[in-house]
Amino acid sequence: MLSIQLLGAMGPWQIALIIVVVLLLFGGKKIPELMRGLGRGMKEFKDASKEDANVEEGSKNSPDKEK
Repeated sequence: MLSIQLLGAMGPWQIALIIVVVLLLFGGKKIPELMRGLGRGMKEFKDASKEDANVEEGSKNSPDKEK
């Protein structure tokens, strides 16, 4: 909750400063590679969470086997 409030408190100058610092640290050529890796990681996380949800739904719908 606190991080959401802090993110809302950031103005356009703070965001611009962060972007400038990232550009200085990583350079213009490295940023697309970083964003591509971030996108792939987010896609894998989303796929894994969907897969996990499907497994949970399958176990709820199937009757338990009694011995």
